[in-house]
Amino acid sequence: MGEKIMYDTIFARSFSRYDQKKLGYGAFLACFLIALSFSTVFKPYLGPLTVNKRLSINDGLKMVRANDTISSNATFFSNVVISFNATVEMVSDGSSNMSSTSRNDTIGSSTSSSKTLGFNYTNGVIRNDTRLMPVLEINNGSSSQQGQGGVPEKIIEPICNIEGRTEFCEMNGDIRINGKSSTVLQVGMMTENSSWIIGPYARKGDREALSHVTKWRVKTGVKDGDNGVHQCNRYHGVPAVVFSLGGYAGNNFHDYTDIIIPLYLTSRRFNGEVKFLITNKNPWWINKFKTILRNLSHYDPIDIDNEQQVHCFPTVIIGLKRDPKELTIDPSRSPHSMKEFRQFLRTTYSLKKTTAVKLTNNNRKKRPRLLILSRKKTRAFTNTKAIATMARTLGYKVTIAETDSNVAKVAETINACDVMMGVHGAGLTNMVFLPSNAILIQIVPIGGFEWLARTDFEEPSKGMNLRYLEYKIKTEESTLIQQYPPYHEVIRNPGAIAKQGWDAFKAVYLQQQNVKLDIHRFRPILSRAIELLHE
Repeated sequence: MGEKIMYDTIFARSFSRYDQKKLGYGAFLACFLIALSFSTVFKPYLGPLTVNKRLSINDGLKMVRANDTISSNATFFSNVVISFNATVEMVSDGSSNMSSTSRNDTIGSSTSSSKTLGFNYTNGVIRNDTRLMPVLEINNGSSSQQGQGGVPEKIIEPICNIEGRTEFCEMNGDIRINGKSSTVLQVGMMTENSSWIIGPYARKGDREALSHVTKWRVKTGVKDGDNGVHQCNRYHGVPAVVFSLGGYAGNNFHDYTDIIIPLYLTSRRFNGEVKFLITNKNPWWINKFKTILRNLSHYDPIDIDNEQQVHCFPTVIIGLKRDPKELTIDPSRSPHSMKEFRQFLRTTYSLKKTTAVKLTNNNRKKRPRLLILSRKKTRAFTNTKAIATMARTLGYKVTIAETDSNVAKVAETINACDVMMGVHGAGLTNMVFLPSNAILIQIVPIGGFEWLARTDFEEPSKGMNLRYLEYKIKTEESTLIQQYPPYHEVIRNPGAIAKQGWDAFKAVYLQQQNVKLDIHRFRPILSRAIELLHE
Protein backbone atom coordinates (compact mmCIF):
# COMPACT_ATOMS: atom_id res chain seq x y z
CA MET A 1 0.00 0.00 0.00
CA GLY A 2 2.86 2.39 0.83
CA GLU A 3 4.50 1.73 -2.54
CA LYS A 4 1.24 2.55 -4.34
CA ILE A 5 0.88 5.89 -2.48
CA MET A 6 4.48 6.78 -3.30
CA TYR A 7 3.91 5.88 -6.97
CA ASP A 8 0.77 8.02 -7.16
CA THR A 9 2.59 10.97 -5.57
CA ILE A 10 5.51 10.79 -8.02
CA PHE A 11 3.07 10.48 -10.94
CA ALA A 12 1.11 13.52 -9.80
CA ARG A 13 4.23 15.63 -9.45
CA SER A 14 5.54 14.62 -12.92
CA PHE A 15 2.64 16.32 -14.72
CA SER A 16 0.60 19.46 -14.29
CA ARG A 17 -3.10 19.24 -13.54
CA TYR A 18 -3.85 20.19 -17.19
CA ASP A 19 -1.46 17.52 -18.50
CA GLN A 20 -3.11 14.88 -16.31
CA LYS A 21 -6.52 15.72 -17.71
CA LYS A 22 -5.22 15.50 -21.31
CA LEU A 23 -3.56 12.18 -20.58
CA GLY A 24 -6.83 10.77 -19.12
CA TYR A 25 -8.83 11.72 -22.23
CA GLY A 26 -6.18 10.21 -24.47
CA ALA A 27 -6.15 6.93 -22.53
CA PHE A 28 -9.96 6.70 -22.78
CA LEU A 29 -9.89 7.26 -26.54
CA ALA A 30 -7.13 4.69 -27.01
CA CYS A 31 -9.11 2.04 -25.08
CA PHE A 32 -12.20 2.73 -27.18
CA LEU A 33 -10.26 2.32 -30.44
CA ILE A 34 -8.69 -0.93 -29.27
CA ALA A 35 -12.10 -2.36 -28.29
CA LEU A 36 -13.58 -1.32 -31.64
CA SER A 37 -10.72 -3.02 -33.50
CA PHE A 38 -11.22 -6.29 -31.60
CA SER A 39 -14.96 -6.22 -32.34
CA THR A 40 -14.37 -5.70 -36.06
CA VAL A 41 -11.71 -8.39 -36.43
CA PHE A 42 -13.36 -11.13 -34.37
CA LYS A 43 -17.07 -10.52 -35.19
CA PRO A 44 -17.30 -13.39 -37.77
CA TYR A 45 -16.17 -15.86 -35.11
CA LEU A 46 -18.64 -14.85 -32.44
CA GLY A 47 -21.87 -16.91 -32.25
CA PRO A 48 -25.17 -15.69 -30.84
CA LEU A 49 -25.99 -16.39 -27.24
CA THR A 50 -28.38 -19.25 -26.55
CA VAL A 51 -31.83 -18.29 -25.40
CA ASN A 52 -33.98 -21.06 -24.05
CA LYS A 53 -37.55 -20.13 -23.19
CA ARG A 54 -40.06 -22.77 -22.21
CA LEU A 55 -43.75 -22.08 -22.44
CA SER A 56 -46.54 -23.74 -20.55
CA ILE A 57 -49.37 -25.44 -22.41
CA ASN A 58 -51.87 -22.67 -21.69
CA ASP A 59 -49.36 -19.97 -22.67
CA GLY A 60 -48.72 -21.82 -25.90
CA LEU A 61 -52.41 -22.12 -26.65
CA LYS A 62 -52.88 -18.38 -26.18
CA MET A 63 -49.76 -17.11 -27.90
CA VAL A 64 -49.51 -18.19 -31.49
CA ARG A 65 -51.36 -19.09 -34.59
CA ALA A 66 -48.36 -18.31 -36.73
CA ASN A 67 -48.45 -17.37 -40.42
CA ASP A 68 -46.97 -19.77 -42.97
CA THR A 69 -43.51 -18.25 -42.97
CA ILE A 70 -41.52 -15.71 -41.04
CA SER A 71 -40.55 -12.73 -43.21
CA SER A 72 -37.18 -13.04 -44.90
CA ASN A 73 -36.36 -9.61 -43.45
CA ALA A 74 -36.48 -11.05 -39.94
CA THR A 75 -32.81 -12.00 -40.02
CA PHE A 76 -32.83 -12.41 -36.24
CA PHE A 77 -34.50 -15.81 -36.84
CA SER A 78 -32.04 -17.06 -39.44
CA ASN A 79 -30.55 -19.54 -36.97
CA VAL A 80 -33.68 -20.37 -35.04
CA VAL A 81 -34.47 -23.92 -34.09
CA ILE A 82 -37.97 -24.29 -32.70
CA SER A 83 -38.65 -27.39 -30.70
CA PHE A 84 -40.73 -28.70 -27.90
CA ASN A 85 -40.47 -32.00 -26.28
CA ALA A 86 -42.59 -33.82 -23.74
CA THR A 87 -45.84 -35.30 -22.54
CA VAL A 88 -48.95 -33.24 -23.09
CA GLU A 89 -52.12 -33.46 -21.11
CA MET A 90 -54.47 -31.10 -22.90
CA VAL A 91 -55.87 -28.44 -20.60
CA SER A 92 -58.37 -26.11 -22.20
CA ASP A 93 -59.11 -22.70 -20.77
CA GLY A 94 -61.45 -21.66 -23.55
CA SER A 95 -58.73 -20.41 -25.87
CA SER A 96 -58.41 -23.72 -27.66
CA ASN A 97 -60.83 -25.18 -30.17
CA MET A 98 -60.14 -28.73 -29.00
CA SER A 99 -63.25 -30.67 -28.09
CA SER A 100 -63.80 -31.62 -24.46
CA THR A 101 -63.46 -35.29 -25.34
CA SER A 102 -59.85 -34.71 -26.28
CA ARG A 103 -58.71 -32.92 -23.16
CA ASN A 104 -57.36 -35.91 -21.29
CA ASP A 105 -55.79 -37.59 -24.31
CA THR A 106 -52.03 -37.70 -24.66
CA ILE A 107 -50.77 -35.65 -27.57
CA GLY A 108 -47.36 -36.77 -28.70
CA SER A 109 -46.37 -38.44 -25.44
CA SER A 110 -42.74 -38.22 -24.45
CA THR A 111 -40.40 -39.68 -21.91
CA SER A 112 -39.88 -36.22 -20.43
CA SER A 113 -41.89 -35.18 -17.42
CA SER A 114 -42.06 -31.47 -18.23
CA LYS A 115 -45.40 -30.06 -19.37
CA THR A 116 -44.24 -28.73 -22.71
CA LEU A 117 -45.16 -29.94 -26.16
CA GLY A 118 -43.20 -32.31 -28.38
CA PHE A 119 -42.64 -30.76 -31.81
CA ASN A 120 -39.60 -29.67 -33.76
CA TYR A 121 -39.20 -27.19 -36.56
CA THR A 122 -36.22 -25.36 -37.93
CA ASN A 123 -34.82 -22.37 -39.84
CA GLY A 124 -37.52 -19.78 -39.88
CA VAL A 125 -40.64 -21.70 -40.91
CA ILE A 126 -43.64 -21.91 -38.61
CA ARG A 127 -46.76 -23.51 -40.05
CA ASN A 128 -50.18 -21.99 -39.51
CA ASP A 129 -53.44 -23.16 -37.93
CA THR A 130 -53.61 -24.83 -34.54
CA ARG A 131 -49.95 -25.68 -33.94
CA LEU A 132 -49.03 -24.90 -30.34
CA MET A 133 -46.05 -22.68 -29.51
CA PRO A 134 -42.87 -24.69 -28.77
CA VAL A 135 -39.65 -24.14 -26.89
CA LEU A 136 -37.61 -21.49 -28.70
CA GLU A 137 -33.89 -22.01 -29.02
CA ILE A 138 -31.54 -19.67 -30.87
CA ASN A 139 -28.20 -21.24 -31.70
CA ASN A 140 -25.30 -21.03 -34.11
CA GLY A 141 -26.48 -23.68 -36.53
CA SER A 142 -25.30 -26.68 -34.55
CA SER A 143 -28.15 -28.76 -35.99
CA SER A 144 -26.07 -29.42 -39.09
CA GLN A 145 -23.55 -32.22 -39.25
CA GLN A 146 -20.51 -32.79 -41.44
CA GLY A 147 -21.27 -34.74 -44.57
CA GLN A 148 -18.83 -36.10 -47.13
CA GLY A 149 -15.89 -33.84 -47.82
CA GLY A 150 -16.53 -31.83 -44.66
CA VAL A 151 -19.56 -30.08 -46.21
CA PRO A 152 -22.30 -29.38 -43.64
CA GLU A 153 -25.22 -31.76 -44.13
CA LYS A 154 -28.56 -30.30 -43.06
CA ILE A 155 -30.93 -32.52 -41.13
CA ILE A 156 -34.52 -31.37 -41.63
CA GLU A 157 -36.31 -31.82 -38.36
CA PRO A 158 -39.71 -33.53 -38.17
CA ILE A 159 -42.93 -31.60 -38.47
CA CYS A 160 -45.56 -32.90 -36.06
CA ASN A 161 -49.14 -31.76 -36.27
CA ILE A 162 -52.22 -31.90 -34.08
CA GLU A 163 -55.24 -30.87 -36.13
CA GLY A 164 -58.53 -31.50 -34.37
CA ARG A 165 -59.31 -35.06 -35.45
CA THR A 166 -55.83 -36.34 -36.25
CA GLU A 167 -52.13 -36.24 -35.48
CA PHE A 168 -49.26 -36.99 -37.82
CA CYS A 169 -45.52 -36.44 -38.10
CA GLU A 170 -43.51 -35.92 -41.26
CA MET A 171 -39.81 -36.76 -40.98
CA ASN A 172 -37.01 -36.25 -43.50
CA GLY A 173 -33.42 -37.49 -43.58
CA ASP A 174 -32.16 -40.87 -42.39
CA ILE A 175 -35.41 -42.45 -41.20
CA ARG A 176 -35.34 -46.01 -39.84
CA ILE A 177 -38.43 -48.07 -39.06
CA ASN A 178 -38.39 -51.11 -36.80
CA GLY A 179 -41.72 -52.88 -37.08
CA LYS A 180 -40.99 -55.32 -34.25
CA SER A 181 -40.71 -52.49 -31.73
CA SER A 182 -43.13 -50.10 -33.51
CA THR A 183 -40.42 -47.44 -33.58
CA VAL A 184 -39.53 -44.73 -36.09
CA LEU A 185 -36.09 -43.15 -35.67
CA GLN A 186 -34.66 -40.05 -37.29
CA VAL A 187 -30.90 -40.54 -37.16
CA GLY A 188 -28.80 -37.39 -37.24
CA MET A 189 -27.32 -34.59 -35.15
CA MET A 190 -30.02 -32.32 -33.74
CA THR A 191 -30.43 -29.91 -30.87
CA GLU A 192 -31.88 -32.46 -28.46
CA ASN A 193 -33.46 -35.87 -28.24
CA SER A 194 -37.23 -35.90 -28.63
CA SER A 195 -39.81 -38.66 -28.39
CA TRP A 196 -43.52 -38.94 -29.16
CA ILE A 197 -46.15 -41.66 -29.01
CA ILE A 198 -48.61 -41.57 -31.91
CA GLY A 199 -51.57 -43.71 -32.93
CA PRO A 200 -51.62 -43.50 -36.77
CA TYR A 201 -55.41 -43.50 -37.15
CA ALA A 202 -57.28 -40.34 -38.10
CA ARG A 203 -59.79 -40.11 -35.27
CA LYS A 204 -57.98 -38.24 -32.53
CA GLY A 205 -59.84 -38.20 -29.21
CA ASP A 206 -61.92 -41.32 -29.88
CA ARG A 207 -60.65 -43.65 -27.18
CA GLU A 208 -62.70 -46.61 -28.37
CA ALA A 209 -61.23 -46.39 -31.87
CA LEU A 210 -57.68 -45.79 -30.68
CA SER A 211 -57.84 -48.71 -28.27
CA HIS A 212 -57.58 -50.93 -31.37
CA VAL A 213 -54.62 -49.03 -32.85
CA THR A 214 -50.95 -49.89 -32.28
CA LYS A 215 -49.04 -47.00 -30.71
CA TRP A 216 -45.81 -46.01 -32.43
CA ARG A 217 -42.84 -44.30 -30.83
CA VAL A 218 -41.24 -41.53 -32.89
CA LYS A 219 -37.73 -40.55 -31.79
CA THR A 220 -35.41 -37.85 -33.11
CA GLY A 221 -31.92 -36.69 -32.28
CA VAL A 222 -30.49 -40.21 -32.09
CA LYS A 223 -27.12 -41.20 -33.57
CA ASP A 224 -25.55 -44.31 -35.01
CA GLY A 225 -24.16 -46.31 -32.13
CA ASP A 226 -26.80 -45.19 -29.66
CA ASN A 227 -28.58 -47.93 -27.76
CA GLY A 228 -31.53 -49.20 -29.81
CA VAL A 229 -30.40 -47.65 -33.10
CA HIS A 230 -30.25 -50.49 -35.62
CA GLN A 231 -28.56 -50.47 -38.99
CA CYS A 232 -30.65 -50.49 -42.17
CA ASN A 233 -31.46 -53.91 -43.60
CA ARG A 234 -33.48 -52.54 -46.49
CA TYR A 235 -33.32 -49.08 -47.99
CA HIS A 236 -36.18 -47.61 -50.03
CA GLY A 237 -35.65 -44.66 -52.35
CA VAL A 238 -39.22 -43.40 -52.06
CA PRO A 239 -41.26 -41.90 -49.18
CA ALA A 240 -43.43 -44.00 -46.88
CA VAL A 241 -46.76 -43.45 -45.12
CA VAL A 242 -47.50 -45.38 -41.92
CA PHE A 243 -51.19 -45.84 -41.07
CA SER A 244 -53.43 -48.20 -39.14
CA LEU A 245 -56.27 -50.45 -40.21
CA GLY A 246 -57.47 -50.71 -36.62
CA GLY A 247 -60.02 -48.32 -35.18
CA TYR A 248 -63.37 -48.66 -36.93
CA ALA A 249 -61.98 -50.12 -40.16
CA GLY A 250 -64.59 -52.37 -41.74
CA ASN A 251 -67.45 -49.92 -41.24
CA ASN A 252 -68.00 -48.34 -44.65
CA PHE A 253 -68.49 -44.82 -43.26
CA HIS A 254 -65.29 -44.95 -41.23
CA ASP A 255 -63.41 -46.64 -44.06
CA TYR A 256 -63.83 -43.46 -46.08
CA THR A 257 -63.85 -40.68 -43.48
CA ASP A 258 -61.04 -42.11 -41.29
CA ILE A 259 -58.83 -43.90 -43.83
CA ILE A 260 -59.50 -43.55 -47.58
CA ILE A 261 -59.98 -39.77 -47.76
CA PRO A 262 -57.16 -39.06 -45.26
CA LEU A 263 -54.87 -41.45 -47.17
CA TYR A 264 -55.69 -39.60 -50.38
CA LEU A 265 -54.91 -36.25 -48.71
CA THR A 266 -51.61 -37.55 -47.32
CA SER A 267 -50.23 -39.50 -50.27
CA ARG A 268 -51.62 -37.88 -53.43
CA ARG A 269 -48.73 -35.42 -53.72
CA PHE A 270 -46.31 -38.30 -54.35
CA ASN A 271 -48.10 -39.38 -57.57
CA GLY A 272 -47.82 -43.06 -56.71
CA GLU A 273 -44.13 -42.97 -55.75
CA VAL A 274 -44.82 -43.81 -52.12
CA LYS A 275 -45.00 -46.99 -50.08
CA PHE A 276 -47.77 -47.78 -47.60
CA LEU A 277 -46.65 -49.31 -44.30
CA ILE A 278 -49.74 -50.79 -42.66
CA THR A 279 -50.00 -51.47 -38.96
CA ASN A 280 -52.90 -53.57 -37.61
CA LYS A 281 -53.11 -55.14 -41.06
CA ASN A 282 -56.56 -56.30 -42.18
CA PRO A 283 -56.35 -58.51 -45.33
CA TRP A 284 -60.11 -58.29 -45.94
CA TRP A 285 -59.94 -54.47 -45.92
CA ILE A 286 -56.90 -54.38 -48.21
CA ASN A 287 -58.65 -56.69 -50.69
CA LYS A 288 -61.82 -54.56 -50.59
CA PHE A 289 -59.97 -51.32 -51.39
CA LYS A 290 -57.09 -52.78 -53.41
CA THR A 291 -58.02 -50.76 -56.52
CA ILE A 292 -57.82 -47.47 -54.62
CA LEU A 293 -54.55 -48.49 -52.95
CA ARG A 294 -53.01 -49.36 -56.33
CA ASN A 295 -53.99 -45.98 -57.75
CA LEU A 296 -52.40 -44.15 -54.83
CA SER A 297 -49.22 -46.25 -54.65
CA HIS A 298 -47.26 -48.13 -57.31
CA TYR A 299 -46.04 -50.59 -54.68
CA ASP A 300 -47.54 -53.44 -52.68
CA PRO A 301 -48.45 -52.51 -49.09
CA ILE A 302 -46.01 -53.65 -46.40
CA ASP A 303 -47.29 -55.40 -43.28
CA ILE A 304 -44.85 -53.48 -41.10
CA ASP A 305 -45.89 -55.16 -37.82
CA ASN A 306 -44.48 -58.50 -39.01
CA GLU A 307 -41.32 -57.20 -40.68
CA GLN A 308 -38.08 -58.53 -39.18
CA GLN A 309 -35.91 -56.11 -41.13
CA VAL A 310 -35.20 -52.46 -40.37
CA HIS A 311 -36.59 -50.41 -43.27
CA CYS A 312 -35.07 -47.04 -44.14
CA PHE A 313 -36.65 -44.17 -46.08
CA PRO A 314 -35.73 -40.59 -47.03
CA THR A 315 -39.17 -39.34 -45.94
CA VAL A 316 -41.75 -40.89 -43.62
CA ILE A 317 -45.21 -39.67 -42.64
CA ILE A 318 -46.65 -41.37 -39.55
CA GLY A 319 -50.41 -40.91 -39.36
CA LEU A 320 -52.83 -39.41 -41.87
CA LYS A 321 -54.01 -35.88 -42.60
CA ARG A 322 -57.75 -35.27 -42.49
CA ASP A 323 -60.32 -32.54 -42.34
CA PRO A 324 -61.99 -32.00 -38.94
CA LYS A 325 -65.38 -32.63 -40.58
CA GLU A 326 -66.62 -35.99 -41.80
CA LEU A 327 -66.21 -36.98 -45.47
CA THR A 328 -64.79 -33.56 -46.23
CA ILE A 329 -61.79 -31.93 -47.88
CA ASP A 330 -61.78 -28.17 -47.38
CA PRO A 331 -60.02 -26.63 -50.43
CA SER A 332 -59.26 -23.49 -48.42
CA ARG A 333 -57.05 -25.57 -46.12
CA SER A 334 -55.77 -28.15 -48.58
CA PRO A 335 -54.42 -28.27 -52.15
CA HIS A 336 -57.13 -30.88 -52.80
CA SER A 337 -60.95 -30.92 -52.73
CA MET A 338 -63.82 -33.39 -52.64
CA LYS A 339 -64.48 -32.58 -56.28
CA GLU A 340 -60.96 -33.74 -57.08
CA PHE A 341 -61.30 -36.81 -54.86
CA ARG A 342 -64.56 -37.82 -56.54
CA GLN A 343 -62.91 -37.44 -59.93
CA PHE A 344 -60.13 -39.72 -58.66
CA LEU A 345 -62.77 -42.32 -57.76
CA ARG A 346 -64.43 -42.03 -61.16
CA THR A 347 -61.07 -42.59 -62.84
CA THR A 348 -60.11 -45.42 -60.48
CA TYR A 349 -63.32 -47.38 -61.14
CA SER A 350 -63.86 -46.21 -64.76
CA LEU A 351 -67.22 -44.62 -63.95
CA LYS A 352 -68.96 -43.13 -66.96
CA LYS A 353 -71.56 -40.74 -65.59
CA THR A 354 -70.25 -37.35 -64.48
CA THR A 355 -73.53 -35.39 -64.15
CA ALA A 356 -77.08 -36.33 -63.17
CA VAL A 357 -79.79 -36.24 -65.80
CA LYS A 358 -81.18 -32.81 -66.70
CA LEU A 359 -84.94 -33.03 -67.10
CA THR A 360 -86.84 -30.72 -69.44
CA ASN A 361 -90.50 -30.23 -70.20
CA ASN A 362 -89.80 -30.74 -73.90
CA ASN A 363 -88.41 -34.23 -73.41
CA ARG A 364 -90.66 -36.22 -71.12
CA LYS A 365 -89.18 -39.53 -72.30
CA LYS A 366 -86.17 -39.04 -70.05
CA ARG A 367 -86.72 -40.83 -66.79
CA PRO A 368 -84.48 -40.30 -63.74
CA ARG A 369 -83.06 -43.40 -62.08
CA LEU A 370 -83.81 -43.87 -58.35
CA LEU A 371 -81.69 -46.18 -56.20
CA ILE A 372 -83.31 -47.51 -53.03
CA LEU A 373 -80.60 -48.73 -50.66
CA SER A 374 -81.86 -51.80 -48.89
CA ARG A 375 -80.51 -53.30 -45.67
CA LYS A 376 -80.88 -56.80 -44.29
CA LYS A 377 -80.29 -56.36 -40.57
CA THR A 378 -81.27 -53.06 -38.99
CA ARG A 379 -82.76 -49.78 -40.20
CA ALA A 380 -84.17 -51.66 -43.16
CA PHE A 381 -87.27 -50.70 -45.15
CA THR A 382 -90.08 -53.14 -44.41
CA ASN A 383 -92.14 -51.99 -47.43
CA THR A 384 -89.50 -51.58 -50.14
CA LYS A 385 -91.75 -52.87 -52.94
CA ALA A 386 -94.49 -50.37 -52.07
CA ILE A 387 -91.93 -47.51 -52.18
CA ALA A 388 -90.69 -48.68 -55.58
CA THR A 389 -94.21 -48.92 -56.98
CA MET A 390 -95.07 -45.39 -55.86
CA ALA A 391 -91.79 -44.06 -57.30
CA ARG A 392 -92.51 -45.57 -60.71
CA THR A 393 -95.85 -43.76 -60.83
CA LEU A 394 -93.87 -40.50 -60.54
CA GLY A 395 -91.74 -41.41 -63.55
CA TYR A 396 -88.67 -43.00 -61.94
CA LYS A 397 -86.74 -45.99 -63.11
CA VAL A 398 -86.15 -47.85 -59.85
CA THR A 399 -83.20 -49.95 -58.75
CA ILE A 400 -83.17 -51.74 -55.39
CA ALA A 401 -79.73 -52.76 -54.19
CA GLU A 402 -77.76 -53.56 -51.06
CA THR A 403 -74.12 -52.57 -50.88
CA ASP A 404 -71.38 -55.09 -50.17
CA SER A 405 -67.58 -55.39 -50.26
CA ASN A 406 -67.41 -55.39 -54.08
CA VAL A 407 -66.59 -51.69 -54.34
CA ALA A 408 -66.28 -51.70 -58.14
CA LYS A 409 -69.80 -53.11 -58.55
CA VAL A 410 -71.25 -50.77 -55.90
CA ALA A 411 -69.57 -47.77 -57.52
CA GLU A 412 -70.96 -48.66 -60.96
CA THR A 413 -74.50 -49.17 -59.64
CA ILE A 414 -74.60 -45.90 -57.72
CA ASN A 415 -72.91 -43.84 -60.41
CA ALA A 416 -75.66 -44.80 -62.85
CA CYS A 417 -78.35 -43.20 -60.63
CA ASP A 418 -79.67 -39.66 -60.35
CA VAL A 419 -81.35 -40.03 -56.95
CA MET A 420 -80.28 -42.24 -54.05
CA MET A 421 -82.37 -42.81 -50.92
CA GLY A 422 -81.72 -44.79 -47.76
CA VAL A 423 -82.10 -44.88 -43.99
CA HIS A 424 -79.30 -43.22 -42.04
CA GLY A 425 -76.33 -45.60 -42.04
CA ALA A 426 -72.93 -46.41 -43.49
CA GLY A 427 -74.44 -47.34 -46.85
CA LEU A 428 -75.14 -43.67 -47.59
CA THR A 429 -71.37 -43.09 -47.64
CA ASN A 430 -71.47 -44.47 -51.17
CA MET A 431 -72.85 -41.09 -52.25
CA VAL A 432 -69.18 -40.43 -53.12
CA PHE A 433 -69.88 -42.32 -56.37
CA LEU A 434 -72.98 -40.33 -57.36
CA PRO A 435 -72.64 -38.03 -60.39
CA SER A 436 -72.55 -34.28 -59.82
CA ASN A 437 -75.94 -32.60 -59.22
CA ALA A 438 -77.45 -35.91 -58.16
CA ILE A 439 -79.81 -35.98 -55.16
CA LEU A 440 -79.31 -37.72 -51.84
CA ILE A 441 -82.42 -38.46 -49.74
CA GLN A 442 -81.66 -39.41 -46.14
CA ILE A 443 -84.39 -41.09 -44.12
CA VAL A 444 -83.92 -40.10 -40.47
CA PRO A 445 -85.29 -42.59 -37.89
CA ILE A 446 -86.66 -41.64 -34.48
CA GLY A 447 -84.23 -41.29 -31.57
CA GLY A 448 -82.62 -37.90 -32.01
CA PHE A 449 -80.58 -38.64 -35.14
CA GLU A 450 -80.67 -35.05 -36.35
CA TRP A 451 -77.07 -34.19 -35.40
CA LEU A 452 -75.73 -37.43 -36.90
CA ALA A 453 -77.75 -36.92 -40.07
CA ARG A 454 -76.39 -33.41 -40.42
CA THR A 455 -72.70 -34.04 -39.69
CA ASP A 456 -72.37 -37.43 -41.40
CA PHE A 457 -74.21 -36.83 -44.67
CA GLU A 458 -76.04 -33.52 -45.08
CA GLU A 459 -73.00 -31.26 -44.66
CA PRO A 460 -70.59 -33.52 -46.60
CA SER A 461 -73.02 -33.74 -49.54
CA LYS A 462 -72.59 -30.00 -50.17
CA GLY A 463 -68.87 -30.41 -50.75
CA MET A 464 -69.60 -33.18 -53.26
CA ASN A 465 -71.84 -30.96 -55.40
CA LEU A 466 -74.93 -33.00 -54.56
CA ARG A 467 -78.45 -31.84 -53.71
CA TYR A 468 -79.79 -32.98 -50.34
CA LEU A 469 -83.30 -33.86 -49.15
CA GLU A 470 -84.32 -35.24 -45.78
CA TYR A 471 -87.32 -37.15 -44.51
CA LYS A 472 -87.87 -37.56 -40.76
CA ILE A 473 -90.13 -40.46 -39.95
CA LYS A 474 -92.90 -40.29 -37.38
CA THR A 475 -93.13 -42.66 -34.45
CA GLU A 476 -95.77 -44.66 -36.30
CA GLU A 477 -93.25 -45.38 -39.09
CA SER A 478 -90.74 -46.97 -36.70
CA THR A 479 -90.90 -50.63 -35.77
CA LEU A 480 -89.91 -49.66 -32.21
CA ILE A 481 -93.60 -49.06 -31.44
CA GLN A 482 -94.06 -52.81 -31.82
CA GLN A 483 -91.42 -53.45 -29.14
CA TYR A 484 -92.11 -50.69 -26.59
CA PRO A 485 -95.37 -49.21 -25.23
CA PRO A 486 -96.15 -45.57 -26.17
CA TYR A 487 -95.29 -44.28 -22.67
CA HIS A 488 -91.82 -45.93 -22.62
CA GLU A 489 -88.79 -43.62 -22.58
CA VAL A 490 -87.53 -45.16 -25.83
CA ILE A 491 -90.61 -43.74 -27.57
CA ARG A 492 -91.48 -40.76 -25.40
CA ASN A 493 -88.03 -39.42 -24.45
CA PRO A 494 -85.10 -40.56 -26.65
CA GLY A 495 -82.92 -37.94 -24.97
CA ALA A 496 -83.01 -39.94 -21.74
CA ILE A 497 -81.60 -42.96 -23.59
CA ALA A 498 -78.91 -40.84 -25.21
CA LYS A 499 -77.79 -39.62 -21.76
CA GLN A 500 -76.98 -43.22 -20.88
CA GLY A 501 -74.18 -43.13 -23.44
CA TRP A 502 -73.48 -44.11 -27.01
CA ASP A 503 -73.75 -47.85 -26.39
CA ALA A 504 -77.27 -47.51 -25.00
CA PHE A 505 -78.31 -45.23 -27.89
CA LYS A 506 -76.79 -47.58 -30.44
CA ALA A 507 -78.36 -50.71 -28.95
CA VAL A 508 -81.87 -49.28 -29.28
CA TYR A 509 -82.10 -46.85 -32.16
CA LEU A 510 -79.44 -48.26 -34.47
CA GLN A 511 -79.74 -51.99 -33.85
CA GLN A 512 -83.43 -52.56 -33.04
CA GLN A 513 -85.17 -50.17 -35.41
CA ASN A 514 -86.54 -50.73 -38.90
CA VAL A 515 -88.65 -48.35 -40.98
CA LYS A 516 -92.04 -48.65 -42.67
CA LEU A 517 -92.43 -45.51 -44.74
CA ASP A 518 -95.79 -43.80 -44.97
CA ILE A 519 -96.03 -43.87 -48.76
CA HIS A 520 -98.43 -40.92 -49.03
CA ARG A 521 -96.41 -38.78 -46.64
CA PHE A 522 -93.13 -39.59 -48.38
CA ARG A 523 -94.41 -39.04 -51.94
CA PRO A 524 -93.78 -35.22 -51.93
CA ILE A 525 -90.08 -35.83 -51.23
CA LEU A 526 -89.67 -37.86 -54.41
CA SER A 527 -91.71 -35.25 -56.31
CA ARG A 528 -89.39 -32.52 -55.06
CA ALA A 529 -86.38 -34.52 -56.26
CA ILE A 530 -87.82 -34.54 -59.78
CA GLU A 531 -88.32 -30.78 -59.58
CA LEU A 532 -84.66 -30.34 -58.64
CA LEU A 533 -83.60 -32.38 -61.66
CA HIS A 534 -85.45 -29.85 -63.81
CA GLU A 535 -83.42 -26.96 -62.38
